[in-house]
Amino acid sequence: MIRILLAEDDDSMREYLARALERTGYAVTAVDRGTAALALIEKDTFDLLLTDIVMPEMDGIELAQRAATIAPAMRVMFITGFAAVTLKGNRTPPDARVLSKPFHLRDLVLEVDRMFEVGTATGLTEI
Repeated sequence: MIRILLAEDDDSMREYLARALERTGYAVTAVDRGTAALALIEKDTFDLLLTDIVMPEMDGIELAQRAATIAPAMRVMFITGFAAVTLKGNRTPPDARVLSKPFHLRDLVLEVDRMFEVGTATGLTEI
C-alpha cells in the first residue's frame, strides 16, 4: 500500500484530504506542521510527502528540502494557495508537483494516482 505523509496546518483541510485519500486506498499519516512531519520521516518510510507550503515552524519547502536528504526516493507534492509567490527562487525539489488551491479532491487523487500509476477516482468534491 502506498504511504502518504500529509502535512497541513488547517485542521479541517487536513482531515478532509486524509479521508479522501484513504477512501481511494492510500495509507495516510497526517500531521499539523512541518516539524512533526520531519520527525516521522526520520523514523519511518513514506512514498509521498503531500505538504502545504505555508505552515508554522517550518514551511513546506524547507520540509521538502530536509526530507530529500533523509528520504531521497520519497516523492513530493505541494498543495497551496500561494504557489506563484512562494515557489519563486527555485527552492523546490526538481520533481515536485504543485497543486494550487482551489482544487477538486478528484484532481488531487488523480494527480497522486498518476504519480504512482494507479487507478482513477471520481465523484469527489472541490476544495
